[in-house]
Amino acid sequence: MNVRRLRPSSPAAPFDPAADVRWREAEERFLQAERAAVADRARAAPPDPAGFVAWFEELRAAGPGQHDELFDWLAASATREDMQWFLGQELATEAGFDDLVALTQRRMPTRAKLELANNYWDEMGRGRESAMHGPMLDALTEELEVGGLRVEPCWESLALCNTLMGLAYNRRWAFHSIGALGAVELTAPDRCAKVKDGLARLRVSKLARRYYSLHEHIDEKHYAQWADEVLAPLVEEAPERAPWIAEGALMRLTAGARTFERYRAELWRPARAGVRAGADRLAVAS
Repeated sequence: MNVRRLRPSSPAAPFDPAADVRWREAEERFLQAERAAVADRARAAPPDPAGFVAWFEELRAAGPGQHDELFDWLAASATREDMQWFLGQELATEAGFDDLVALTQRRMPTRAKLELANNYWDEMGRGRESAMHGPMLDALTEELEVGGLRVEPCWESLALCNTLMGLAYNRRWAFHSIGALGAVELTAPDRCAKVKDGLARLRVSKLARRYYSLHEHIDEKHYAQWADEVLAPLVEEAPERAPWIAEGALMRLTAGARTFERYRAELWRPARAGVRAGADRLAVAS
């Protein structure tokens, strides 16, 4: 449904208002349930700008899913097949950070809107196609032949994508989307560094792993600007936004933690371990 409502189409495309209403109602129930699961923790976020930013930044160390052992394993032990499956899950449900930022910035206060625009421009390669972030993933997909695997997305991966898109698309959840996207910028560098190391160990080319190499560093800068130009000003202007932004961050991190748990269950199950062991023995024998 998210693909259909975002992809450019034509007036002749099928349109079923009743189905759209049912889907929107289901989306709202889903987002409300995700919000309820984190509301207690979000209420601890201070309503003053400095206190709120400090609370937000603690999520990098102690937020849901942070420093999950999956990423140390991807860096040190995952086979090429394992990495293909992992990236297949990640890419099959990629929401597109550029589109999420574009959707979120609509009618935001000027200072926050300008920083969101700056972030979007980075995602778009500052006007250079070769530097756009999205196509960098295409290069990785091509080299690892992920596109040919036809990976069936786990429901947890779909839930993560739908959370981000639901928050960004619906203006009732706009400040939740600010929190969710800020949490991505805050926490992505640690995960990207591990995935980059795993890709390098598997001798994936520098060009193909460029996306993860870039985001290991650029998101540090993005988050610093997000904190100064988006989080702090929005809370200073209206302190009642603090729990909404906090809930959005926790919703995103909780959804991510679910995916990591599912990925570990899939990648570390005995059947896959047996396949990896057999491949290792074959490699040694050859």
